[in-house]
Amino acid sequence: MQIWVDADACPKAVKEILFKTAIRREVKTTLVANQYLSVPSSTFINTIKVSAGFNVADNEIVELCNPGDLVITADIPLADKIVDKGATGLNPRGELYTIDNIKGILSMRNLMEELRSAGSVSGGPAAFSPKDRQNFTNQLDKYLTRHL
Repeated sequence: MQIWVDADACPKAVKEILFKTAIRREVKTTLVANQYLSVPSSTFINTIKVSAGFNVADNEIVELCNPGDLVITADIPLADKIVDKGATGLNPRGELYTIDNIKGILSMRNLMEELRSAGSVSGGPAAFSPKDRQNFTNQLDKYLTRHL
């Protein structure tokens, strides 16, 4: 099992949790971004820098992830693609994306996007909070305990 991180929009607090977890649990963790990232020196942590462009990092993750891998992302269309490949997604706020729930989550995301573009709904997600950090940490720990 490997952890893949959609790192361009991943909160710093989540990256720090992932670095500690990769080293402590000895699980390979790869951050994919369109910019250079500073990561701790470890055989379990590496980065892939992709060119700038729409969905370039997402496409790289989809291509490289395998069934049984865990992908950290808040990007629901990306989560849908990796779940179709047999991987599992984990949102930085602690929500798992699985075969059982991703199609419903994707449908709701698409509906909300239509409502926003029509001006019926405004705003986006709340700021990343300490509770989100705790939810992510708990869900990551539960997932790794079950799958390692």
